[in-house]
Amino acid sequence: MNWIKNTSILLLILFLIIQPLSSQVLKATGSSPDPLSLTEAIQKALKNNYGIILSKYDSEIAGINNSWGQAGRYPTVDLDLSSANNLNIETDNTSGLNRLSGGIGMRWVLFNGFKVQLTKEKFESLEDLAEGRSAVVIENIIQDIIEAYYSTLLHLERKSVYQKVMELSKDRFEAEERKKEYGGSVSYQVLQVKNLFLSDQYQLLNQEILVKTAMRNLNFLMADDLNSDWTLVDPFVHSTEEYSANDLLEKMTSNNHTIQNQFINIQLKDNDRRLAEASYFPSLSFSSGWDNSFSNQFVSGAGNVTSSGMMPYANLSLSYNIYSGGNRKRSKQIAEINETIANTETQEMVHLVSNQLLNEFDAYNIRKIQNEVATESLKTAELNLDISADKLKSGAINSFNYRDIQLLYLNAALQKVQAIYALIQSHTNLSRLTGGFVEEGYK
Repeated sequence: MNWIKNTSILLLILFLIIQPLSSQVLKATGSSPDPLSLTEAIQKALKNNYGIILSKYDSEIAGINNSWGQAGRYPTVDLDLSSANNLNIETDNTSGLNRLSGGIGMRWVLFNGFKVQLTKEKFESLEDLAEGRSAVVIENIIQDIIEAYYSTLLHLERKSVYQKVMELSKDRFEAEERKKEYGGSVSYQVLQVKNLFLSDQYQLLNQEILVKTAMRNLNFLMADDLNSDWTLVDPFVHSTEEYSANDLLEKMTSNNHTIQNQFINIQLKDNDRRLAEASYFPSLSFSSGWDNSFSNQFVSGAGNVTSSGMMPYANLSLSYNIYSGGNRKRSKQIAEINETIANTETQEMVHLVSNQLLNEFDAYNIRKIQNEVATESLKTAELNLDISADKLKSGAINSFNYRDIQLLYLNAALQKVQAIYALIQSHTNLSRLTGGFVEEGYK
C-alpha cells in the first residue's frame, strides 16, 4: 500500500511541475495575427484576385490573336488524300475499279485591298484594348483594397472610441455601486447608471461585428482565407497633399485608362471603316500544288489495267465584285456612323470624368477643412470630458449631465475618425481618376 501512496505523491508533484510549464509553453507559442501593410494587401490582390486573373487571361487571348498568320498574310497549305472503289457484278462478267488520289496545294492571297494590314492593325488595337481593360480592373481592385483596408482601420478606431466610452461608463457604474454601499446613492440611481453601461457595452459588441465584416471583405478582395485575421500596421492617417485642378485635369487626360480605352475604341471604329472601304478593291490570289493519282481496273477473265498520273499546277486568280446589292455601300455607311458615335462617346467620357474629377477635387478641399474642424471639436470634447469627470466626483454635476458630456465626446471622436476616412477616400479617388496608381508602382 505504501508504494501506491508514494506513486500518488510522485504523480501529484509531477503534475504541479508540468502544469505551469505547459501553460508557459502554450502562452509562448500562442499565435497572434500576422502583420499586414497596405502594400502587402495590394500585392496579394494583384496576385490572387479573381477579377484580375480573369482580365489577364483576356489580355493573353488578345495577344495570341495578334499575329500576321491570323490576319491572313501567310499562305495556306492543304494535303488531300482520297480513295474510290467500285465493283460491278453482272451475270457473266465482274469488273471493278480502285482509285487512290492525293495532292498538296497552296493558296496565297497576294492582294485583297490592304485587308491583311488593316486586320493586323485591328488585332493590335484589340490587344491594347484588352490590356487597357485589364488596367481598369486592376485600378478598381486597388481602389477597393485601399478602401477596404482603411475601412477596417476605421471600424477599429470606432471600436476604440466605444471601448473608451464603455470603460468610463463601467467605472461610473462601479463607483455608483460603492456609493450605494455607504448610503451615498440609491437603487434608482444605480440602475440608471447600469443601464447606460449596458447600452455602451451593446454598442461596442455591435462595432465588433462591423470590424469582423470589414476584415472579411478585405480577405475576399485579396482572395485569402475569409477567416484570416491581420494586424493592420499602416497608420490611420489622411493625405496632406496639395492639388491643382489644372494639373489633375492634365494627368487625367494623359493617364486615365478609361479615357485611353475610349481612344483605342475610336481607332477600332476607324479601322472598321477602312476595312469596309477595302471591299471596293479587287482580290488577287496565287495557288500552286501537286496532284497525284493511281488507279487499278480489273475485269474477270482479263488482266488488270493500272495507271498513274502526276499533275503539278500554278495559277493566278483575279476577282472583283461588281455589284452586291449595295452591301458594300451600306457597310461603309454604318462604319462611318459607328466612328462618329465612338468620337461622341469619347467626348462624353472626357466630360464625365472631368466632372467627377472636379467634384472630387472640391470634396477633398472641403474635407480637409472638415477634418480640421473635427480635430478641434475632439480636443474640446476631450477637455470637457476631463473637467466633467472632476465635477462629477465633486458633486457639481449629476450623472445625467456627465452622460451628455460623454455623448458629446463620443460624437466628436466618431466624427474625427470619419473625417480621416473621408479624406483617404477622396485622395484615393483622385489617384484613380488621374492614373496615380500606375505612378505609385501598382501594376
